[in-house]
Amino acid sequence: MPGGRLTQQERQQIASGLADGLAYAEIARGLERPTSTITREVMRNGGPTGYRADLAHRATERRAHRRRQAAPRDRRAPDQAYGRDPEEVRAYEETFTTLLMAQGLPKMMARVLTSLYITDEGSLTASELAQRLGVSPASVSKAIAFLESQDLVRRQRDEGRRERYVVDNELWYQAMIAAARSNVQLAETARQGVAVLGPGSPAAGRLENIARFVDFIGESITRAAEQARDVLYTKAEPAPDGPEEPDAGR
Repeated sequence: MPGGRLTQQERQQIASGLADGLAYAEIARGLERPTSTITREVMRNGGPTGYRADLAHRATERRAHRRRQAAPRDRRAPDQAYGRDPEEVRAYEETFTTLLMAQGLPKMMARVLTSLYITDEGSLTASELAQRLGVSPASVSKAIAFLESQDLVRRQRDEGRRERYVVDNELWYQAMIAAARSNVQLAETARQGVAVLGPGSPAAGRLENIARFVDFIGESITRAAEQARDVLYTKAEPAPDGPEEPDAGR
C-alpha cells in the first residue's frame, strides 16, 4: 500500500472521484490509501463540494514549508511518554480532528476536543491549549464555550486556582443520555403533528411511525448507556514486558 504524502496525480484522482459522487472509501481503494487519508485530505481542502486538486497540492506544499521554517518555534509535539512517536501522534491527531469535523464539529472545536482526548490527564488550561494549537486564547475560549454547550467538556479549578477544561468518562455517559432526551423531544413534536394534520391521514401516519421509531431508539440508548456505564471506568491492562513464555506442558 502506498505511503507518504499524496501526489498531485493522486489529488486529481480524488477530485475526479468526488465529481463522480464516489464515497471516500471507494476513492481510497482506487488509490490503495487508507480511507482516513482521503477524508482528511478532502476536509482540510474545501470539503467534498469545494475540493480542487491544484489548490490542495499548493496548500499542502505551503503548510510543509511553514512547518519547516517554524519548527523551532512551532507548537510542542505531545509528550513522548509510553514510547510514543511524535509524528505518529500528530498524524493521529489530524485523523481524529477530521473525523470530528465530518460529524459536524467546526474545525477549531474539533481541534480543541481532540487535544483534550489525547492528553493523558484529560485536561488542559486555556494557555496550554493556545500554545499547543498555535492559536489565540480568544479562539480557545470561543471553542470551549461551544463544547460546553454541547456537554462535551467541563470546567474545573486545579490546586493553583487555574481553570482547566476537562474531558472525562462521565461526559460520554451524559452525552448519550442527552441524545436520548433529544429523541424524546423529537417524538413528542412528531406526535403534535398527528393531531394537527388529522389522525388517519397519510402525513399523520408518517409522523406517528417516526415517533414510535424514535421512542424505541431513545429507550435503547438509555438502557444501553446504563448497562455499559461501568465500561467507561475500566482501567487499561498494562502491556506485557515481553513475549509470553510458552507453557512447558504444551
